[in-house]
Amino acid sequence: MAQRLPQIQLDVFKPLRELVTDNIRQAIINGDFPPGMRLMELQLAADLGVSRTPIREAIRKLELEGLIVMIPRRGAYVANFSIKDINEVYEIRTALDVLSAGLAAERIKEEELEEMERRLISMRPAIDAMDIPKIAEEDSAFHDVIYKASRNER
Repeated sequence: MAQRLPQIQLDVFKPLRELVTDNIRQAIINGDFPPGMRLMELQLAADLGVSRTPIREAIRKLELEGLIVMIPRRGAYVANFSIKDINEVYEIRTALDVLSAGLAAERIKEEELEEMERRLISMRPAIDAMDIPKIAEEDSAFHDVIYKASRNER
């Protein structure tokens, strides 16, 4: 393992499989798990303080997202990405973001607007410090508010 993952916070109101998936996804995005790195279920489970079942579920989901590749009889590995792969993902994400933002504009609640403003304000010091992982974290949280406000479960 390149870096240990933080233990899962069980006080969050999300299913455990989603928390595990989010943690592993973030480690891949941050570069903590570099392309080509083998992901060992037992080690991930120990690092996160969970059983192997949510690890397996997370690996399956991240494989569907294209972040992990499964090699028969060898295991799970962090996928290598080309510029073309990244551009294709951003094309799709852009379309979904536009749709989510349009739906959110129609359905957003006042407290979600306030949360978006808090996220933008908390991002400023990270931008000033060029703290890329913190910027990505805050940006992701900001977009999560938009997705939630769209009231579309898919």
